[in-house]
Amino acid sequence: MTKAYETAVFFFAITSIYAALYFGVIPTSEIFHNEILPVIPWWALISFGSYALFSLGYGVYTLQDKEDKYIELKEQISEAKTFLKSQGVDVN
Repeated sequence: MTKAYETAVFFFAITSIYAALYFGVIPTSEIFHNEILPVIPWWALISFGSYALFSLGYGVYTLQDKEDKYIELKEQISEAKTFLKSQGVDVN
């Protein structure tokens, strides 16, 4: 099973459970159905965004710990500046 297939199956399963709860196929209490269930997608979106920002920030924070990647990135930036200057773009 590929990672994309596993992810698709996971999201399909979660969406199916949410739809079953939302449409009343799985019985829930009135309070859960009217007050908690409608905000679950927003909670999931905010949680995923927080996780993504943390992962990105931690990766940037630990970039200098990976010395070879740091040197490679500096070389690519230098090459890009040289290329853009040869094309007449002002790079500062």
